[in-house]
Amino acid sequence: MAFSSKELVTPRGRVILEGPASPEYLKSLAISEHLRNFRNPARQKEALLNAASQPEGMVYIARSNGEIIGYVIFHRPSKHTRWSRHPRILELGAVEVSRPWQRMGVAKELLRLAFSNEALEEYVVITTEFYWHWDLRGSGLDVWEYQRMLKKLFGSVGFKKRHTDDPEILEHPANMLMVRFGSKVDKAYVKAFEDLTFQNSLVE
Repeated sequence: MAFSSKELVTPRGRVILEGPASPEYLKSLAISEHLRNFRNPARQKEALLNAASQPEGMVYIARSNGEIIGYVIFHRPSKHTRWSRHPRILELGAVEVSRPWQRMGVAKELLRLAFSNEALEEYVVITTEFYWHWDLRGSGLDVWEYQRMLKKLFGSVGFKKRHTDDPEILEHPANMLMVRFGSKVDKAYVKAFEDLTFQNSLVE
């Protein structure tokens, strides 16, 4: 997969957006102490290295000098989920930007860079959004405002909210499944995805 990069000028200074990053490159960089929304920074860096090491995994980063201040992770869905049964699916596992760099367009531009990769046009890409992962306290948004923000963010690169009977999504009304069908995804794979979205309830 071709490596690409772009520069973003923000009020805090210059940010380099780049990827897919190799494990070796990621090892050479520090990680912001503020990237702790999902796990502590050391463990988050391990998660980036793990994703970058997978055959279909990809990691795009936002970097300030030698420090990772944001990232987007793509990987195959967990084998414990229904989505893993689809042969051409990737999960956008996480997107996070260090708090001091938020609200400067970093996440949106990082997603745009990632989806300029033609390889992603061959996949159904999903993101499963659970409200308990959202930085409600840090953002100052309530759960519905945060959901609208995510819908706008992911919508900017072609994701659409989809209904499903996945039990984890149904645990809270703010949780959501969002999906992006790549332009080169065969119709058979679209149908296979549709068949996975509802499995637990009978249509009356």
